[in-house]
Amino acid sequence: MAKQKAGKAALPAAPGLRQRKRQQTRERLTQAAMALFLERGFEATTLDDIAAAADVSRRSFFHYFASKEDVVFAWQEGSTAALIAAVAARPASESMLAAAENAILATVRQLKPGEAIAMARLKRDNPALQARDQVKYEKLERALAEALGKRADHETEELQARLVAMITTGAMRIGAEFWADDGGCEKPEALVKRTFAAIRAILD
Repeated sequence: MAKQKAGKAALPAAPGLRQRKRQQTRERLTQAAMALFLERGFEATTLDDIAAAADVSRRSFFHYFASKEDVVFAWQEGSTAALIAAVAARPASESMLAAAENAILATVRQLKPGEAIAMARLKRDNPALQARDQVKYEKLERALAEALGKRADHETEELQARLVAMITTGAMRIGAEFWADDGGCEKPEALVKRTFAAIRAILD
C-alpha cells in the first residue's frame, strides 16, 4: 500500500486553469508575433502590433516576454526540446554520432520549410537576433551533451558526448545557413544526411 501511495504521489500534477490560460496566452502572443515578423519584418513590427494581434494589452505582453527577441527564441524552444527527446529515444546500440543524426532527421521532418527559411533569414539579417542565436546554440550544445552523456558509461564516453554535441551543433548551424541561402531547394532530410556524411569523411 505504501508503495502505491508513493507512486501516486510521484505523478506530476495536472496544470491548473490559471496555468493553462497563461500558457494559451503565451502561445497566442508567440504565434501572433511570428506571423507579423514574417509578414512585416522584425524591426517593422512593434510591441503594440504584437499585443493588438494577440488581443492583449502592451502591459500584459511584458508579463510573458521581456522583448521581441525573447518571442523569437521562445518559438524555438519546442524544437530544442523535441531534439533532446529524440536523442533520448534512440536505441543504446547506436553510436553517439548516429543517434544525433537520426534525432535531427526525426525533428526536421516536422519542419514547415517556408516558415523555417523565413525565420533563418530573419535572424541572419538582424544583429540582435544573431547574437541571441549564438546563445541559443550554446545552450543547445550543453543540452545535447547532457542527453548524449546519459548514454556514457565512463569518462572517455563523456568526453565523446561533449565532442559529438559540439560537432552536431556546429553542423546544425552551418546546415541551416546553407539551406536558407539556397532557398530551401534541398530537402532538409537530404541536407542532414549530406552534412553528417561530410563529418564522417573528415573524421575517417
